Amino acid sequence: MARGKVQMKRIENTTRRQVTFSKRRNGLLKKAYELSVLCDAQVAVIIFSQRGRLYEFSSSEKTLERYLKYTKGDQVVADKFEDEQCSQHQMKLESAVMAKKIEHLQLCQRKLMGQELSSCSIEELQEMENQLITSLQNVRLRKVLLLQQQIQQLQHEEIELVQENASLSKLCGSGRTQCQQQWAKHKEAEVETELCIGLPQNRCS
Repeated sequence: MARGKVQMKRIENTTRRQVTFSKRRNGLLKKAYELSVLCDAQVAVIIFSQRGRLYEFSSSEKTLERYLKYTKGDQVVADKFEDEQCSQHQMKLESAVMAKKIEHLQLCQRKLMGQELSSCSIEELQEMENQLITSLQNVRLRKVLLLQQQIQQLQHEEIELVQENASLSKLCGSGRTQCQQQWAKHKEAEVETELCIGLPQNRCS
């Protein structure tokens, strides 16, 4: 007689559930032992009953340590992967926010240039007008400041050139006076000479 297929659901009868647990537990522990012997595999089985009683089998004392080591490494990899996923998600959010800000700034720039104003209300137009007036005032103030700085720089350069010209003029005047004095001294020291023919006493006066 063929054995009927067992439905995978909780056994409601307490006695039948306990009997099934004992049979299948023993069969599971036996299969684990056979697997470890026949295949030279490290097998460990941990079972807690409904009442909290522990049943276990381990083919080696180091099996659980090896399991904990592997699961710990897997957890590290999983945490690292999760961190990378969170970082990528955060970067995508920041990129989306930045793209919206750039789009908003570009739209504001076009509106300030007098473009795409059809969707603006009176309040928005008034606000843009005030912004343009304030910006124009700031530009003019900056322009006046730069012009004043340039004027001051030119005046300073003019003073330096005047002083340099005066020094050069003074130097040239001093040199001309010395030349004139030397020429006068040379003229005073010059001796007149005449060509006379005859004896000294008949020299022409």
